[in-house]
Amino acid sequence: MTTTNEIADKIAADNGLTKAQGKAIVESVFAAITAAATTGAETSIPGFGKFKVKDTPEREARNPGTGAMIKVAAARKLAFQPAKALKDSLNK
Repeated sequence: MTTTNEIADKIAADNGLTKAQGKAIVESVFAAITAAATTGAETSIPGFGKFKVKDTPEREARNPGTGAMIKVAAARKLAFQPAKALKDSLNK
């Protein structure tokens, strides 16, 4: 598993920055993706993929414990679609 701190350390080492500067960069990227998602905008990172907001409608589901039917509220979900370059690198 890779953590945000590990990503920040890698960015800092590769670019001659301090760990604090690397962490600030990573947090800024995540904040920008979050801000775009809250407005419903798509974020595209060439060579990596796209983050899209998808609306799921209200639906009925069955409670597995009791078997009773329940309503699941409509929701917005953040979906990730990997770019072709990323998929190709995973399948080498």
